[in-house]
Amino acid sequence: MTTTDTSGTETADDYAAYIAGLPKVLAGAAALFRDSRGHVLVVEPNYRDDDRWIFPGGTVESDLGETPRQGARRETAEEIGLDVELGTLLAVDWVPGAGRPPIVSYLYDGGVLDEQQLAAIRLQEEELTAWRLVHPDELGRYLSPDMDRRVRAALAARAAGRCPVELEHGRVPGSTTVN
Repeated sequence: MTTTDTSGTETADDYAAYIAGLPKVLAGAAALFRDSRGHVLVVEPNYRDDDRWIFPGGTVESDLGETPRQGARRETAEEIGLDVELGTLLAVDWVPGAGRPPIVSYLYDGGVLDEQQLAAIRLQEEELTAWRLVHPDELGRYLSPDMDRRVRAALAARAAGRCPVELEHGRVPGSTTVN
């Protein structure tokens, strides 16, 4: 029901209708962890139809007031049992998809895990079946093409001191690079 007050000002009903009609965007956040050799930690989800691995992370619970950084940290603690203060935002990636709203994917630097932290990893069995450390040159064998491009762009931006990097489908907007 749309109503106005005595001064002709729109009410909360109008605002609620306006908000309900706005486009929808989902938010996801993940952490990029490495070991002392530079290998990247990936996890194998049990809920996917393909054989692609992912990074610890998941959906940002924005309806509960969670920020992307908080979501990445919460998901990391839930999925691999490590509650680690996250570092720099490495990349923000716009990821459209079929049959769902687009996702804005945030990738944070989880830092270098030491041997004790690696030994403490405990997988959330409801979602994950395995984890491993993968040399950056081998990530394409595990990750989806978009995610592989995202991590490569993030690692390159980190090495160049240019974080965060803005991406669309894992590519810098306007880039002519095909990968």
